[in-house]
Amino acid sequence: MKVRFLLDENLSPRLKLAIFRFNPQIDILRVGDSSTPSFGTSDPDILVYLEQSQRILLTDNRASMPQHLEAHWNCNRSIWGLFWLRPQANIREIAEDLNLIWETTEAEEWKNQLAWIPL
Repeated sequence: MKVRFLLDENLSPRLKLAIFRFNPQIDILRVGDSSTPSFGTSDPDILVYLEQSQRILLTDNRASMPQHLEAHWNCNRSIWGLFWLRPQANIREIAEDLNLIWETTEAEEWKNQLAWIPL
């Protein structure tokens, strides 16, 4: 199965556009888009959505997400991956790495994995 992504609401919508410019076939949504959690959805609910929708989360939320993720795993739940965005990364670097990940890996490889982007 191909990798599918969800951008956290605190990330710029320009990132989604940059990724589509790189490769319009990449399946990427942003919190607040149609059929995704609405803006302001709690981290625990985002994690449940990720599990159900089989999407990898891209976020820079290192304040609250780690403890919510730990609680999620402690309830024997899973996620399809989580990518932390490096603070110094620019949009082009992120888009390049996501394109590479989309082209060269399968979704199952990222299950319950955490990674930093750019790689």
